[in-house]
Amino acid sequence: MDFKPEYRKLNQDEINIKLFSQFCRSQVVTDCWRREGDAWVIKADPFTDDWSGDDYAFLVKCLRNTVLTGGAVFGAFQGGALKGFASVEAERFGSRGQYADLTALHVSLELRGRGVGRKLFLLAADCARERGAEKLYISAHSAVETQAFYRSLGCVEAEEYSAAHVAQEPYDCQLEYRL
Repeated sequence: MDFKPEYRKLNQDEINIKLFSQFCRSQVVTDCWRREGDAWVIKADPFTDDWSGDDYAFLVKCLRNTVLTGGAVFGAFQGGALKGFASVEAERFGSRGQYADLTALHVSLELRGRGVGRKLFLLAADCARERGAEKLYISAHSAVETQAFYRSLGCVEAEEYSAAHVAQEPYDCQLEYRL
């Protein structure tokens, strides 16, 4: 099968549970980045990250709210099925309002490593730039592979941490991307 994903902005009405029927979030994690004092180190922390039906229901609620409040959700489709998505919020934050929040970026298991995440990230970054943000803020999974992806795009540790993100996901790495 030819690999030619279609990328487009999603509207609120099409964001529903059925949209995710052919999406596989599963990620087998072996090692994660952890902060020890002032240094980041890699620690063994094996687990499988996957979403339940309740997780997908919550995701749908969040993504619909993103669109409702003026943010954007981008989708990557293969053969009509959603295979990746990214969301960026409208409201900015930080000491100067410099950050736009990349609240989600996920690619279905079978298409990881094929450029889908990179394209979705760049669509979200363009959207944030067009809306006047200086930087994209990413509270990113600490898995070594996830961090390697963001670092390959030029993301670095955030100059300012979002207390809300740290409280919600204390093991995430707080990153930023200059627009």
